[in-house]
Amino acid sequence: MESRPLNQRPKPLPNRPSKRPPNSLSSSVFLSLGLVVSIAALFGCLFLSLSLGAADIDGGTVWRSLFQFDESSVDQLIIRTVRLPRAMFAIIAGAALAVSGAITQGLTRNPLAAPDILGVNVGASFAMVLAITLNGQGSIGFAFAGAAVTACTVYWLGSMGRSGLTPVKLIIAGAALTSLLSSLTTGFLILNQRTLEDIRLWLAGSLAGQDLDTMLPVLPYIAMGLAGSLLLGRQLTLLNLGEDVAQGLGLQTGWVKVAAAVIVVLLAGGVVSLAGPIGFLGLVIPHVVRFGVGVDYRWILPYSMVAGGIFLSIADTIARYALRPFELPVGIMTAIIGAPFFIGLVRSRLKSRNKR
Repeated sequence: MESRPLNQRPKPLPNRPSKRPPNSLSSSVFLSLGLVVSIAALFGCLFLSLSLGAADIDGGTVWRSLFQFDESSVDQLIIRTVRLPRAMFAIIAGAALAVSGAITQGLTRNPLAAPDILGVNVGASFAMVLAITLNGQGSIGFAFAGAAVTACTVYWLGSMGRSGLTPVKLIIAGAALTSLLSSLTTGFLILNQRTLEDIRLWLAGSLAGQDLDTMLPVLPYIAMGLAGSLLLGRQLTLLNLGEDVAQGLGLQTGWVKVAAAVIVVLLAGGVVSLAGPIGFLGLVIPHVVRFGVGVDYRWILPYSMVAGGIFLSIADTIARYALRPFELPVGIMTAIIGAPFFIGLVRSRLKSRNKR
């Protein structure tokens, strides 16, 4: 074995690619640009929704109705009084449902969780049907109360037993309570045919007939929920690392859970009180967003707002345009799109579990 002189320096090692973490600044810039592009796409969907319907209206008329309104024009009057409020509410409702789904998944650390899967939407629907049956009309307060009671009940049922709260128990509790409340809702409607005639379109999830007067009482609650959700991005990201890790980093997990649950009730209850139970949107959109932006909820939540608005705006446009002059409830359209995705998600989860 050859000995190397003491004064001889070792040969430099060949250059190897460094494994430095990606530049967070460049990642933030990229995600910011992506959010701007998504918002531009959202406005494009809004413009498309205003143009298409039972009667197609050209883009120039749509533009003039927004910025050079002429009351003598029938087409412009249709856009300003009928299509614009509905299109705006589709965007707001889509954003609210998508964010509520993202928060629910982050709060429970369960990718299959969503307000409709856990029974929150059907709880609000049952409360509204009960209010209409007893008082002749529903109210926002009943929808919020139904959503809150259902959420607390599902969480309590999912926490029973030695193992505490688990994703499987949460899904089972939500499915059981959803089945029970759906049966009770059907029973009330059978006993009161007048109530069924009044709200059967609403029960399928519909944006028809929305105007500024009906939206104004609900918009402040949805706005508070959306604004509050943006303040929970960092906390939900830490919570997804595990409750012990989050507490070790100084996070007060109890307050975060309470705040997140209140926001979910505000968003889901507010939308259901006007549009009925629109399913699968809160389940599908957060997964699509997470695939593109990662696991940081500081980006998941704003992207979910925009993507949810785009999704429901497109679904409502298709529902109005596909069978014109008739229209489908938008809840049917979201189910057609969301149900195959949910089945595929469950199958992928089962396959990944079997490989372990």
